[in-house]
Amino acid sequence: MSIFQNIFQTIHAHALPTACIVCGAFQDQQICVECIKLLANEQLSNYECCRQCASMLNHFELTDHRCCECAKNPPYFDETYCLDRYEGRLQKCLHQLKYQGRLFYASGLALAWNTLASANQNMDLRGYLLPVPLSQTKLCLRGFNQSWEIARKIDCGKFLQKNPHILMRHHHAHNQATETKANRQRMIKDAFFINPLYQKTLEGQTIVVFDDVMTSGATLNEIARILKDNGVSRVINWVLLRTLYPSVRSEA
Repeated sequence: MSIFQNIFQTIHAHALPTACIVCGAFQDQQICVECIKLLANEQLSNYECCRQCASMLNHFELTDHRCCECAKNPPYFDETYCLDRYEGRLQKCLHQLKYQGRLFYASGLALAWNTLASANQNMDLRGYLLPVPLSQTKLCLRGFNQSWEIARKIDCGKFLQKNPHILMRHHHAHNQATETKANRQRMIKDAFFINPLYQKTLEGQTIVVFDDVMTSGATLNEIARILKDNGVSRVINWVLLRTLYPSVRSEA
């Protein structure tokens, strides 16, 4: 961070009020203490979830800590950690970032992650943290990648290198929002590729993939497949919000 950024942030912190991105109350941080308490009580880590895909478990799945779907059709990724349900308090905040271009919300969402989710993460992980990429076409239209805007501000330990340039995406104009899980899987196949400049650096590495929303898991599974085809040994998903009903919306 430059000296000018430090000066600006110091002036901003002392002279201008900050509104909580959840409730709108004016205070010092992007999320107020009361909203953090509410989010802490509601976050997905309070529930028994599948260790592989983070879906909520039924009572007969609790012993294995794994859902029947992952047991029957194991995904390529190894673990998934999600902060909250898509239907929860942070949904509107993510929409403000993603669809209204209010980048300030990325800092608030990262603060929520750092406050609530980081305690459940292994800060000694060694490897790379990669955001789910947008295609160049979509990136130009939106102007930013919401997953990267959040990921670049989250705490991940000193051994995990953040890099938005390793994982790339081909453009696909079709929207997945109304598609079934099977159709999503078919449509997303071969949508991602590894930047040739980084192919040799991935072999044997642990990769954390950060996404803003996980719906069916098709996008993250295809990314994990591509990563493992390029020599990655372990893929872990860190996801801000997890939909409980795959038909609600699309990923990315």
